Amino acid sequence: MHRHPTPARSSSRPSFRSSSRPSSGARRPALTLLAALLPLVLAACANRPLTPADNPEAQAVAQQTVQAVESAASAVPSPAAPVARAATAPEEKLDVLLEDAMNPGEKVDLDAPKTHVDLWARMRAGMAMPELDNDLVRKAEDWYSSRPDYVARMTGRGSLYLYHVVEEVEKRGMPMELALLPFVESAFRNDAQSSAKAVGMWQFMPATGRDFDLKQNIFRDDRRDVLASTKAALDYLQRLNKMFDGDWQLALAAYNWGQGNVSKAVARNQKAGLPIDYDSLRMPDETRYYLPKLQAVKNIVMRPEAFGLELPAVANHPYFLTVNIDRDIDVARAAQLAELDEDTFRQFNPSMNKPVILAASSGQILLPYDNASTFVANLEKHRGPLASWTAWVVPRTMKSADAAKQVGMSETGLRELNRIPARMLVTKGSTLLVPRTASRDQDVSEHLADHASIGFAPDVPPMRRVTLKAGKGDTVASVARRYRLGTTQLAQWNRVSTKATFKPGQQIVAYVREGQTLAAAESSGRSSKVAANGSKSAKTTKVASNASSKPKSAKTRSAKVAATEGKGARTVSTKTALR
Repeated sequence: MHRHPTPARSSSRPSFRSSSRPSSGARRPALTLLAALLPLVLAACANRPLTPADNPEAQAVAQQTVQAVESAASAVPSPAAPVARAATAPEEKLDVLLEDAMNPGEKVDLDAPKTHVDLWARMRAGMAMPELDNDLVRKAEDWYSSRPDYVARMTGRGSLYLYHVVEEVEKRGMPMELALLPFVESAFRNDAQSSAKAVGMWQFMPATGRDFDLKQNIFRDDRRDVLASTKAALDYLQRLNKMFDGDWQLALAAYNWGQGNVSKAVARNQKAGLPIDYDSLRMPDETRYYLPKLQAVKNIVMRPEAFGLELPAVANHPYFLTVNIDRDIDVARAAQLAELDEDTFRQFNPSMNKPVILAASSGQILLPYDNASTFVANLEKHRGPLASWTAWVVPRTMKSADAAKQVGMSETGLRELNRIPARMLVTKGSTLLVPRTASRDQDVSEHLADHASIGFAPDVPPMRRVTLKAGKGDTVASVARRYRLGTTQLAQWNRVSTKATFKPGQQIVAYVREGQTLAAAESSGRSSKVAANGSKSAKTTKVASNASSKPKSAKTRSAKVAATEGKGARTVSTKTALR
């Protein structure tokens, strides 16, 4: 706990909405009645036989549970908030409004009666999807119930973010089962990454993430952002639900398997005169098991004691709040000001790919309630720079050693920080994270923060186009053997098949490295001639350093290669042939 005097506002500091929080006054007595009533009503709900969520009787019991707890909470004085807060006198309270990210502009009142409703009870009241009851559900139930430690870790992580997911699901009028989906997708790990490159607690693939405006660049990956990914996931699920005529089971199958695959499966059954419900479609085992796993998690939430499990208490209020920032700030500095270790700080702000948070990109950080107040107070008192890093756009294609020297870093440090592979050039226009200096101390612009990218090119000598003259009976294979070239590559350069035969005198295109001599491996007895830059008779070619273009048909990868010509250096854009 920390006491902080109300600081003077500074226009150069991060901005926050201004609003005074009311004094808490004398501490209220404990909620004796609530403490006695809450276990009884929740137990009454939990001990009922599990019935379909859309059964009116089950819905009524769940709603009565919530209403009973809210009524009890409002009938007696409210206790201290369940989240630890700084015990400060009214005159010492910070004159700022720390926002609930799901309800921007609204003051968070942790003493309101509704905050004392157990969030699990609120979720039980919103379950609305049809029940599944089959062997796969039993299999998933057995899997979870035999791993109580795993379930404890999973639900413990989920408790940090669950309120915000529940709020968003409820606002949209969606079935509350969807709030449980991150348990199935990632066990509520925002750092989860699948072998297929799906990322975050909602497991977005790169293309799908971009489709729902989840930015992915060198500075951030919004697929890991708790709020942004939740909004995108629910947007996507709503689109899928509409696509499959309100069938949530098919929508969830499409979320796992892809909407195109489910559409094809539906069309296949329609053509065969078969039902098109979830159980009737032909699908991969993973997708077939997807809904049963979700049903098993739902069953555990509805009555955990039936499976020998315990769920952590989750209060019905935000676990974290939004703090707006208008200056770039190092992750390490932000964690220090919030009085959190860096790993914990990143649990709430996992989308940051670099050791600096860009105000132009995110404009906010998420922090637990008490740490948010601490951060604001410490930030107002802080003197000195907030960020030690900035962005630098590479002016020309260069080696990482040259770039490191120009920005005052070691080559190893620059490569590790910016993930530059070995033996690769950094291409012109790439954005690198580099130390701030007196001449390079500006915050990163919004355009750069949103569109920064980095490109690489092989650190090899430039390739040069040369021509050969085919002799009688020359084939792609024979020419390739003679000049020690790859058969497939030679065929690509000349837009022919690997089994093609050249006409006598036909020009054959090849590419060689700067300084490489192209000579026949052995005397062929034919009059093959090597021509370079218009030379008509040379049998071997010493390739000069200037670069030229290559054929469009060659298999290529983009590269920017620095080449020297004469006395002056210039940067040219070319395509490097794959070897």
